Amino acid sequence: MRMLNGAEVSALLDYPSLIQALHRGFAGDFSAPPRSLYPLSEGQHDAFALLPAWNERYISVKAFTYLPQNVQKNRPVLHSQLMLFARESGAPLAFIDGVAVTCARTAAVSALAAFHLARPDASSLLLLGTGNLAMPLLRAHLALRPLCKISLWGRSAEKTKALYTEAKNELLPLYPDVQIDIAADLASAQKTHQIIIAATGSAAPLLFGELIAAGTHVDLLGNHNVDKRECDSALVQKARVFVDDKLNVLREAGELLLPIAEGCFHETQIQGDLATLCRGGFLPQALAQTAAQLPPARQQHSDITLFKSVGTALSDLLCAALVYERKLKTEQQSE
Repeated sequence: MRMLNGAEVSALLDYPSLIQALHRGFAGDFSAPPRSLYPLSEGQHDAFALLPAWNERYISVKAFTYLPQNVQKNRPVLHSQLMLFARESGAPLAFIDGVAVTCARTAAVSALAAFHLARPDASSLLLLGTGNLAMPLLRAHLALRPLCKISLWGRSAEKTKALYTEAKNELLPLYPDVQIDIAADLASAQKTHQIIIAATGSAAPLLFGELIAAGTHVDLLGNHNVDKRECDSALVQKARVFVDDKLNVLREAGELLLPIAEGCFHETQIQGDLATLCRGGFLPQALAQTAAQLPPARQQHSDITLFKSVGTALSDLLCAALVYERKLKTEQQSE
């Protein structure tokens, strides 16, 4: 059985290939029962979770612990490991670092959802959040879309400046036509960008329906709590809403659960999940060829689309499978 650490996972992955693998996997046959999330204490949001999934080739289960108070002790908030098994024989194949898998597949899912939901000509991106997902999100979206402008916003000026420096140093040599800046005023910035990604730990809304312009795609991935949200109810009401996994979102995501409790949104208004998008949309490599067309999930250019994700076991499986297969290939090439 192979054992792959986080550095090996990162070295074996590239976003174009991972996005393609996710698209194919979500468009195919699979099983992914609702994940089991176990609170470890009251009021702390400590949690332990198990995420199982399987398709015709593999079985996987990811286990993770989430302890947000670890930040105050300079410890990692998230610890995670994933086991991959052969579907045919049931034999264990690999033990893979789950944090690296989670980070990569979360960024890739965000880019894949934006491919299916954002306007084909969308070229400006606003990123809220300066954590570990920030750079992977930028890498994933740039791998699929020719962005002209990226604006960064964070609650910490110091962390935002550090992200800005890292993004310029890494991305500008690869994408010299991209303008990267820091959004000084979030209210103004959310009015003018065509793709907005929120990857924060904010307990209160940062994005507001009255400010988001027609035609914008909004991706919310930072919150996993029933009593918190990164956007207000007005934005949910205005948008065509899609999710990564309906069962998990309706158990964990305050962005939809709070409007439902307020009576201004109903779960039947969710337009579809990621599998729906992948089974009915374009192939991700065809963005330039379809720039004049609307993706099937977008009824008109002026639609506001909203994608809420909390993470799926299938995306873990698909990412782990790609890593495992590439590990085997490198071993065979070195023999």
